[in-house]
Amino acid sequence: MSLKLENVSKSFANKLAVDRVSFTLEKPGVFGLLGTNGAGKTTTIRMLLGIINKDSGEITWDNHPVDRKTVNFGYLPEERGVYPKTKIFDQLMYFAELKGMDKVAATKSIQEWAKKLKVEEYLDMLAEKLSKGNQQKIQFMTAVIHDPDLVVLDEPFSGLDPVNTELIRDLIVELVNRGKYIIMSAHQMATIEEFCENILILNRGKTVLQGNLDNIKASYPANRLKINVHVDIKEYLQKYHLIIENQAGHNYILKLQDEAIAQKLLSDLIKHQINLDKFEIMKPTLNDIFIEKVGAQNA
Repeated sequence: MSLKLENVSKSFANKLAVDRVSFTLEKPGVFGLLGTNGAGKTTTIRMLLGIINKDSGEITWDNHPVDRKTVNFGYLPEERGVYPKTKIFDQLMYFAELKGMDKVAATKSIQEWAKKLKVEEYLDMLAEKLSKGNQQKIQFMTAVIHDPDLVVLDEPFSGLDPVNTELIRDLIVELVNRGKYIIMSAHQMATIEEFCENILILNRGKTVLQGNLDNIKASYPANRLKINVHVDIKEYLQKYHLIIENQAGHNYILKLQDEAIAQKLLSDLIKHQINLDKFEIMKPTLNDIFIEKVGAQNA
């Protein structure tokens, strides 16, 4: 199976929201769809799920036009979507039946996912009684309880503490291992770097960067140097005109314009018998690349 978008466009009231966007998911895994607020991510997601109609282009799943009746998908929207005055179990059952599950299969799936997400005690409670983090876990359940082939996760870690963030991370890995195709949109670039092999960045409806994340990062020169030592080395940093971006004790992150300078610094430190716990020349982060591509245009 594969998902393919080819030159997909959408306008609202003469405003071009998505302009000839193309990408392909050819194998199970997580694809990163990125952009600032208003860049066209949600519109793209809604078109590929058949929630709104595209103006032009092609969207296919396994070489057939995408249709909500034929593509088994799950969707976790960015907006909070639980019904506050309804018991959790009842609304999970409602969403499961909307996806064609019978009550027996839906009940089993709800119980299994509630155990995985550690929300069993909340199933008989009104949604408004739950914390934002637990509401987010319930929304995650609605996206996966019917065992979809294609899962779209828009800000899946919103409102989660570190423990529950790790829990959702593990479940996303489980979904990938089960052969699911996942599109993830998130503002936490470190999260995208962790999960996504391929990405697409939108800005004002247009694709500004697309491809394999490792290859994209490899095309950029190193821009930081990380050094962990046990003594003050500022005199060496000043000697090579290196700017400290961050410092915690004797652990430094330095701005780097030229890798050759880093090699000279390393030789100097070794020459003066300064013990190094870490000396790492680092490529730009996805956050750096994202800001470069869209930051100035949206300032």
